[in-house]
Amino acid sequence: MKKVLALILTLCMVFALCACGESKAPEQPAEAPTDAAADAPKTEGSVYYLNFKPEADAAWQELAKTYTEQTGVPVKVVTAASGEYDTTLTAEMDKSSAPTLFQCGNQGAINTWGDYCLDLKDTDVYKEMTTDSFNLKGENGEVLSIGYCYEAFGIIVNTELLEKAGHSLDEIKNFDSLKAVADDIHARAGELGFDAFSSSGLDSSSSWRFSGHLANMPLFYEFRDDGVTEQPATIKGTYLDNFKKVWDLYTTDSAVTGSDLLTATGDMSSAEFKEGKAVFYQNGSWEYAGLVEAGMDPAKLAMIPIYCGVEGEEQAGLCCGTENCWAVNNEASEADIKATLDFMKWVVTSEEGTTMLAEQFGPCPFKNAKTPENVFFAQANEYTANGNYVVTWAFNYTPAVNDWRAAVVDALGQYTGGTGDWSAVQTAFVEGWATQYNNEQAAK
Repeated sequence: MKKVLALILTLCMVFALCACGESKAPEQPAEAPTDAAADAPKTEGSVYYLNFKPEADAAWQELAKTYTEQTGVPVKVVTAASGEYDTTLTAEMDKSSAPTLFQCGNQGAINTWGDYCLDLKDTDVYKEMTTDSFNLKGENGEVLSIGYCYEAFGIIVNTELLEKAGHSLDEIKNFDSLKAVADDIHARAGELGFDAFSSSGLDSSSSWRFSGHLANMPLFYEFRDDGVTEQPATIKGTYLDNFKKVWDLYTTDSAVTGSDLLTATGDMSSAEFKEGKAVFYQNGSWEYAGLVEAGMDPAKLAMIPIYCGVEGEEQAGLCCGTENCWAVNNEASEADIKATLDFMKWVVTSEEGTTMLAEQFGPCPFKNAKTPENVFFAQANEYTANGNYVVTWAFNYTPAVNDWRAAVVDALGQYTGGTGDWSAVQTAFVEGWATQYNNEQAAK
């Protein structure tokens, strides 16, 4: 069947390239090829990358254009809307001209798309890697998806506003001290002209920060206590009261509260922080470039751990890991697979590619990777150097991640929008995990 589909995809790609002006290679390069491009193998195939990060869309589009100018190989980049990657990927993979390069960033994604993932173990791009730690593998050890960058998330702080409010980073060492500072800022928001937290919106463009990243906190501590090292069939919700503490703080000490959060977007939250309307903003290292481009001074930005009231959390560091993992579509034609692998190697070895990766994504696990200027990574490294433990990305174990998170968001919306029923969140969290795990097992 795969051979038949591959033949169909090949024929469709030929017609698609003829019809699609966006993907048509220029008749001659705009400038002389670089050494890296000159050495790139010539291919008759093309590349279609379904990008995971909206904030990096412009950078990927420019890089694709540069590669096409230098090699003549068509590279199309399509970027899914924030929070809509799974839906977009499902729709695009069902098309005759499906992505040749896509994201497969956690165990749930491997469970869904593993059969479409080319084993990358013997490829040139894999041989450029400096670690195997963040790669995702199949049951027989196949390298199905490779982590191309490391990321960190926590609570981003505008230290200038914090100091204007009469506080400093040195005060904040755990949840109680974070709450004390945030409560004081919120109480004086009228006179200060800014509030404690930016809006914790539950619109799909924002909710992943909480159903994914904030949810990581109770998952991390539960898995740490129980010695979990692979996807569990069930969870207990041991630390859900700690999750509730942080969520209540976010949604109380903010200018946007209650039912207004149900439609508040990620752009709203980002804008509030960029415009100096909030001191604290839960997000990750990927936001750095956008914050600086908006005029924020890197020297006045910091990232602190997400404190949630767990004993000993004074020794916590930032949440570090990745969901940025590349997979190559093994259903694509042989020519397109070759073109895609050539493009991936160029991205991680060329001056243009390594510069973009460093600027947009931070540290990358490749031999030619550049050192990023992102201050959030310097701070993550500082926590580790000081002996703080790394809060790893436990949410990567989430079964049927999109469905599980949707149920958690729905329950958070009910709780925040007026019912005040936290038990619904606990049910979505704990029972929802078991349900989604069982559904995945039944589908195998």
